[in-house]
Amino acid sequence: MIGFEEVEHTADVALRVRGRDLSDLLVNAALGLTTLLADQTDSPGQATQERQVEVEAFDPESLLVSWLSELIFWAEKDGFVCNKVEVYDVSPTRLKAVCVGGFVSELRHHIKAVTYHNLKIIQTDQGLETIVVFDV
Repeated sequence: MIGFEEVEHTADVALRVRGRDLSDLLVNAALGLTTLLADQTDSPGQATQERQVEVEAFDPESLLVSWLSELIFWAEKDGFVCNKVEVYDVSPTRLKAVCVGGFVSELRHHIKAVTYHNLKIIQTDQGLETIVVFDV
């Protein structure tokens, strides 16, 4: 099962994200976001920094939006992009993780926001799946 892939969207950028469970889905969403933020030639490469993150929300979809929004904030503010995520506590409304990554000289996309446009995490035979749309 592929963890993520970029999908066509009329005006914005979107990712289809899959995971065996919520933890896997959140990790794959972060890694997919990295491909949108960092050019392959300017990827974060060697891990140079670890950042801890704790996010709380009302439901799994809001948790996903809050999680990705935090990662986008780091990218826009500092140029920090994750290339590895270690989740150590997850529930449908809370995530605690460590992001390992590095800094990029230029972002591939400047993402304004993670949207709730048609956002729904669904159960499939292989696990969970969703499409996340990013406002660029």
